[in-house]
Amino acid sequence: MLLPSYQDFYTELNNGVSMPLLGLGVYDMYNQEAERAILQALEIGYRLIDTASMYTNEVEVGNAIRQSGIPRQEIFLTTKVNDSDHGYDEALRAFENSQRKLNCEYIDLYLVHWPIKNKRQDTWRALERLYQEGQVRAIGVANYLEPFLDELLPSAAIVPTVNQVEFSPYLFLANLLQRCRGERIVLQAYTPLVRGERFNDPKLLSLAQKYDKTPAQIILRWALQLGVSTIPKSANPKRLQENFDLFDFSISDTDMAYLATFNEDYRIVPSPISML
Repeated sequence: MLLPSYQDFYTELNNGVSMPLLGLGVYDMYNQEAERAILQALEIGYRLIDTASMYTNEVEVGNAIRQSGIPRQEIFLTTKVNDSDHGYDEALRAFENSQRKLNCEYIDLYLVHWPIKNKRQDTWRALERLYQEGQVRAIGVANYLEPFLDELLPSAAIVPTVNQVEFSPYLFLANLLQRCRGERIVLQAYTPLVRGERFNDPKLLSLAQKYDKTPAQIILRWALQLGVSTIPKSANPKRLQENFDLFDFSISDTDMAYLATFNEDYRIVPSPISML
């Protein structure tokens, strides 16, 4: 029996584009550290790299992708509209700036980073234009809790392909996950490992011992089995490898349900609901 591999954990977005479920987030990585981490991740086998204008490392991300020697079409690249660039014309200019800094042939996924008050609808129209003109392969949103989807979807010409939110067993947004599934929007988890702040949870440690895996590997595998894309951040070579070694085991249905009971509504990042 063949073990599953990274290639088995791709998902088809609602526009037909294929995206890996597991990727590398590069928040708070700069200069040579960012380039090294991305090159190491690509060498390990990661094929999704998630950055943002806000992270101020798009130049380094583009450099690493080109230096890797991996064909561009094998890498799925995401970046995002910065909060200060919301609005129709502003978002179009922001995309041009990101494209220039990344210096890649194209961007796979362009996201609205935060649902900024009074401007998010105009920003979404700009992303729709970019997609319709073929300047980006897919568009989506980030930090869109259900009220923001309620606002966006009735007027949107294009349904977002991805909704990137903070999500973990300790912030298990079950209703949002169900809503996104119903709309054929892939939920993508940032800060999936809660920055290690729950790695000493006895419940999680018990599961790690049962499966002979680390707490991080249990959390990430749980997300993948839910069909949730996940983008853990690390610049540490050992952690990069650990976070990728998820394909030689699976979590039972019983334990998947058990992990869903870990929810504490525990957030690392402030809730986007303040943007309403």
